[in-house]
Amino acid sequence: MKKVVLAYSGGLDTSCLIRWYKDKGYDVIAYLADVGQGSDFNVVRKRALATGASKVYILDLKEEFVKDYVFPAIKANAVYEGKYFLATALSRPLIAKHQVWVARKEKATTLSHGCTGKGNDQVRLEVTAKILAPDLELQAPLRTWEFKTRDQEIEYAHKHKIPIDVTKKSPYSTDINLYGRSIECGILEDPWVEPPEEIYKMTKDPLKCPNKPEYVEVEYAKGIPVKVNGKAYKPVDLIIKLNEIGGRNGVGRVDMVENRLVGIKSREIYENPAGTILITSHKELEAMVLDRETLHYKELISPKYAELTYYGLWETPQKQQLDAYINKTQERVSGVVRLKLLKGSCNVVGRKSKFSRYKEELATYGAKDIFDPKLSEGFIRIWGMPY
Repeated sequence: MKKVVLAYSGGLDTSCLIRWYKDKGYDVIAYLADVGQGSDFNVVRKRALATGASKVYILDLKEEFVKDYVFPAIKANAVYEGKYFLATALSRPLIAKHQVWVARKEKATTLSHGCTGKGNDQVRLEVTAKILAPDLELQAPLRTWEFKTRDQEIEYAHKHKIPIDVTKKSPYSTDINLYGRSIECGILEDPWVEPPEEIYKMTKDPLKCPNKPEYVEVEYAKGIPVKVNGKAYKPVDLIIKLNEIGGRNGVGRVDMVENRLVGIKSREIYENPAGTILITSHKELEAMVLDRETLHYKELISPKYAELTYYGLWETPQKQQLDAYINKTQERVSGVVRLKLLKGSCNVVGRKSKFSRYKEELATYGAKDIFDPKLSEGFIRIWGMPY
């Protein structure tokens, strides 16, 4: 019997896939990566076994996710098209990496997933797997199977008594991990329709948030966040803490029409409380400690890093080369940033670092000023000479 390792979430698509593979004579190994989605994994394990899986692997990857994927993205200020903090995209190469590990352990020859032919995740999972294990077969049944709509999948699940949580009345497709949450499908496919409040889970309605601002301080050591409000946190706990703080102040909601890798535009809704706080504060700290040319050049690197992540090219040489450069820039990105959160807004109101390049005696217009204005005349003449 041919053995397939299925990247399983417990959702509609992959639940149907277990039964679908079983009917075709496959031995199905269900593999789940715990990246902080908050699922009841006992329920999900029972569901997979009841649906037909012979084994279920549930791997706790939360710490690896934050340390080796989220933190590098923060150091890079990686935000796709200026809005998407890449929460889902960052988790996919990690999921693929350990899916390959399960396949090796089980001596399976096939990897499978529940991604559609329109999405980005199919690329991220398959490209990563092919780089790490080019000998394994890859299958993506959702690109070829008989179901053309989610409603048909729901009917299939009901027919075969497959337990699912989605209904025709609530057709949203969501993905959540420690770093953020994405929501699509249903009425959200009309880019003119305002997202209903019911879709949000990580963030409070800004209109119902406190009328008084909440201040939060984030401390960094070499580009990595290590403390919140003066208290040290482990990586996973730090993200959880910032999600709580940002979420209760309505921080981190994104509504965007993005360019998917496959060429279509897609309307996506995201929640990224921790990501918003961290990227905002990290960029501000860099503004204090990096020299002008490094800062400006790194601003060119950040979109490229975000693209490589979004495009599923995490394991490529260029991504590794960018990491080496970015890590070098972070050697003095240490200090504290204070942010003011109020009804969905997140603004920096203070920053300090022992490596700061800001000098008050040069910037001030007061009595402490030591800048010699006479030097500016010659500087301007030389600067404009080529023109």
